[in-house]
Amino acid sequence: MGQTIDEHERGSPSVALEGVVAFYSGYHQRGVAPALHRGLASPYLTLIFTIHEPLRVTRHVDPGRAPSTYDALLGGLHVTPAHIRHDGAQSGIQVHLFPLGARRLLNMPAGEIAKVDLPAEVLLGSAVGEVGDKLRAARSWPNRFREVDSVLARLLQEAPPVAAEVAWAWARLVDTGGRVAVHTLAGEVGWSERYLSTRLRKETGLTPKVAGRVIRFDRARRMLQRTGGINLAGVAHSCGYFDQAHMSREFLQMAELPPKQWLDTEFGKVQYTV
Repeated sequence: MGQTIDEHERGSPSVALEGVVAFYSGYHQRGVAPALHRGLASPYLTLIFTIHEPLRVTRHVDPGRAPSTYDALLGGLHVTPAHIRHDGAQSGIQVHLFPLGARRLLNMPAGEIAKVDLPAEVLLGSAVGEVGDKLRAARSWPNRFREVDSVLARLLQEAPPVAAEVAWAWARLVDTGGRVAVHTLAGEVGWSERYLSTRLRKETGLTPKVAGRVIRFDRARRMLQRTGGINLAGVAHSCGYFDQAHMSREFLQMAELPPKQWLDTEFGKVQYTV
C-alpha cells in the first residue's frame, strides 16, 4: 500500500502584495479517498496553481458550462458552489485575492470576472507556466509560497484607485461580518442605495446586500470548522443570523447542505476557500 499524504499549509504574502493577496493555502494529498469538494462563496477571489494533478471542475458556479480541467484557475466572487472532484490525489496552492486589489494584478475590476472561473493564463499569461515549473521544483511549503509570491509581485501594475466610497463600504461590510445594513452604508458614504449597489457590484461583482450574505456565510462556516459544529445556535447568533433556521437556509443556498451535514462531508478535506 502506498504512503498516505495529507498536508495543508498556510502562508502570508510579502509586503509588496499588501492589499492584493490576503493569504496562501497549500495542499498536497496522496492515497486519500476520492472526494467531491464544494468551492464555496467567500469574500476573496480564487487563484489556484496546481503542482501535479490538474484541477477537475465537474460543475462550475455557472452550471451551464461544461466540466473543465485546469492547470491554473482564476475565479471571481460568487454565491453558488463549484464542484471539484479528485481521485485520491491533488496538490497546489490557492491564492486568496482581495477583490479591491484585483485591478493591480488583473488590470480589471473584480466585477468583470464575477460568477465565472477561467484558465488563469487568460489574464496572467506565461507567468502561469513559470509558477507551475517553480512549484514542481520547490521542496518545501515556505519555498513554494515564496516562488508564487515573487512572480505575482512582478506582475503588479499601476491601476486607478478604487473610489473611497466603495473602499469604505467594502471595509465596513468585512469589519462588521456582513451585518451593516445597506441604508446605513449608503448614508455613511453619502450615496443613494441604488448608486452604491451599482458601484460596488461593478468593482466586486456583488451588491452590498449579497456581499453581506457572503461575508456572513464565510464567517459562519469558518467558525463551524473551528468548533467542530458544536452549538449551531450559538454560531448563528454570533454571525448575525436571526436564528439557527436562518443560518441553515443560507447554507442550503450557498453550500447545498445544512451546516452539520456540510461539516461532516467536508471537514478534513482540502478547503479551497479556507
